[in-house]
Amino acid sequence: MTNPKSYRVAVVGASGLVGSTMLRVLQERHFPVDTLIPVASPASVGKVLRWRDRDWTIVSPQAAIELGADLALFSAGGSVSLEWAPRFAEAGIRVIDNSSAWRMDPSVPLVVPEVNPHALQGPSLIVANPNCSTIQMVVALNLLHREYRIKRIVVSTYQSVTGTGVKAVTQLMNERAGIDDGPMAYPHRIDLNCLPHIDAFLDNGYTKEEMKMTYETRKIMEDEGIALCATTVRVPVMGGHSEAVNVEFEKDLNFGRVLELLQQSPGVILYDQPSQNEYPMPLLTQDRDEVFVGRVREDFTRPKCLNMWVVADNLRKGAATNAIQIAETLIAQGLMQE
Repeated sequence: MTNPKSYRVAVVGASGLVGSTMLRVLQERHFPVDTLIPVASPASVGKVLRWRDRDWTIVSPQAAIELGADLALFSAGGSVSLEWAPRFAEAGIRVIDNSSAWRMDPSVPLVVPEVNPHALQGPSLIVANPNCSTIQMVVALNLLHREYRIKRIVVSTYQSVTGTGVKAVTQLMNERAGIDDGPMAYPHRIDLNCLPHIDAFLDNGYTKEEMKMTYETRKIMEDEGIALCATTVRVPVMGGHSEAVNVEFEKDLNFGRVLELLQQSPGVILYDQPSQNEYPMPLLTQDRDEVFVGRVREDFTRPKCLNMWVVADNLRKGAATNAIQIAETLIAQGLMQE
């Protein structure tokens, strides 16, 4: 490492939607980058990327290892992560991976810094960044779980096309412009439509995205007893995921205390004045790192049960910002000095 307080940072997938957001968040949060090492597909190697008023040459993953990166932020898909994250780790490079490749590996921590920063203390040099929908939900529910213990969650998501990537954004904008022969990221039209279909369908009738929320929530909150079922829906929104969350607890609730805990939750903004038309919306959360919570109310059909509406920017807190917060936590815990 060039300096104990600055780092050579590789961004793998630097030209994608999440990768470019990572670059922006690194700059905004003044992360101590000594040298940027942008990594992209072979077609992009040798091209120049502008960041912090400097030109940086895009290189291959192998070149990033040879350049002596201290930290690698991966956002290039699961196959790239499966192939290259172990190689970076073998070279002593800390890896924070945004794909689903390593999330459920029992030897790899799955981390949301507001919830389980202690998980970083293990030996693994690879850290998994959770699914965007899981991140915002567990940030909202963490302190409530600690006090009242979650028994069951039923969640429906309303997820932006930016969660799919550039091709999906192009499809939406083409459809909105009346262009019918453009690239298709989805099997159906997305403009003026909703698709109850995110990722592949499994034998149990749920999608991989829906089951990710179940398994990841249990791992992050360190409670295999949490029963969670999800319905995930793609909606024609350009940024920001929304969730309708119904959560049942083991203990009796004090509603005033519930609101107090939400106000105290790190990374949460309680935005809940529906009589004044104040409630979380995707437009409100764009380019923000906080998780917005509103429409908090008791479920009148079941005891010990709440409904809430949870919204966050999926490219930032749901991906890039959480990854960089993990890196900041590694530094704060002294784990980047080894």
